[in-house]
Amino acid sequence: MGQRPAEPTESELLVCIKCRGTGGCDADDRRPGRQLYDRLVGLALPEGTRLRAVECLQNCDHGNTVALRGPGRWTYVYGQLDAEEHADVLLEGLALYHGTEDGLIPWRQRPEHFKRNCVARVPPLGFTEPRLDPETER
Repeated sequence: MGQRPAEPTESELLVCIKCRGTGGCDADDRRPGRQLYDRLVGLALPEGTRLRAVECLQNCDHGNTVALRGPGRWTYVYGQLDAEEHADVLLEGLALYHGTEDGLIPWRQRPEHFKRNCVARVPPLGFTEPRLDPETER
């Protein structure tokens, strides 16, 4: 029996739909995080990626927040996003992220907003870098 090809791993863009942004809700009564999500729903995602709404990413003081994650990849959290200004930036960053094996986009290739508004970088499950001994690493 022949082996089936490996399933492609999906990368996800998680968008906090509860984010109030820095200016609160505008006239249409949708929270800015929901506005960002709704804007992204209307755009073509890079192949092999998906968009997901989440209730809260606990970064409320730093504007609209998203996370990029994928199996075996580092997870990145970004803030200070605007629905109109940054939707295309997020899709560009998602495509670059998905194009890596580990989620680490080289610094010079990152969209400018990603360079300046990274809130956190979280190692993947199974992270195996050697543990540093604080007593010997001084």
